[in-house]
Amino acid sequence: MRAATQTELHQSASSFRRIHFIVSFSFERTLMLEIAVEAAREAGALLKLHSGKAQSIERKEGQETNLVTEIDRRSEEMIIGRIRRKYPHHDFLAEESGGKERHSEYCWIIDPLDGTTNFTHGLPVFCVSIGLERNGEIVAGVVYDPNHDELFTAEKGKGATLNRKRIRVSSTSRLIDSLLVTGFPYTLRDDPEEIIRHFNNFLLEAQALRRLGSAALDLAYVAAGRFDGFWESSLNPWDMAAGVLLVQEAGGKFTDFEGNPSTVHKKAVLTSNGVIHDQMIEVLRKGRSGS
Repeated sequence: MRAATQTELHQSASSFRRIHFIVSFSFERTLMLEIAVEAAREAGALLKLHSGKAQSIERKEGQETNLVTEIDRRSEEMIIGRIRRKYPHHDFLAEESGGKERHSEYCWIIDPLDGTTNFTHGLPVFCVSIGLERNGEIVAGVVYDPNHDELFTAEKGKGATLNRKRIRVSSTSRLIDSLLVTGFPYTLRDDPEEIIRHFNNFLLEAQALRRLGSAALDLAYVAAGRFDGFWESSLNPWDMAAGVLLVQEAGGKFTDFEGNPSTVHKKAVLTSNGVIHDQMIEVLRKGRSGS
């Protein structure tokens, strides 16, 4: 048997180190996802306990319909506290406390209560959303609905799940057979014309439309095949970081309104099962042209 050369031994060692790094990184990311799950469940229990019972309801500056409660803040503190105990050097971008200067390759993007208006009225359509970004790419996400005890999770390259069971987007191929969902921005009153045109056009082209009031749940439901597509003109990263990854890992598509690759740091969001995506882009194109 021929003895291995020094070059072959070096190449073998290099391959082993690469495999070890990939396995170690994947394992660590899975641990991060489990921390996010624990944080989301803990915060979700708080939200469910106080639904419709918020004592302090404020309006964010300049946005009469954008509400924040003491429960939003408590939920956010709870989530950040749990994650920070495990990962003290990671960065955070959260709805109520904002973001800090980047020092880490990892950033947790958090909406502690997505659907605050529903929550304040006691309407059980709200959730916790936690996304994990690594060097600008979303690599893990959790959306937890405490009212129905539904836990949506996704990890980059490993698929999406609902209560630990794999989920897939729908296979609906025609817009006329599609159930779509959207949301309206808090700035709707400033410039409503185009947003209303989009809504009216889809109302005529799709089977039906819904507006739930929680973008994170809208996206999770697209991932689970409950909705066939979702669009919204003005979202923040915390509204969609986890949900967009859910859709992608469930086999769906995420772009801007023109069909270009997008990120969670851009406002306009279009997601679908992929099959009706071009049809939705065409409807949005008509709305932007004023027709």
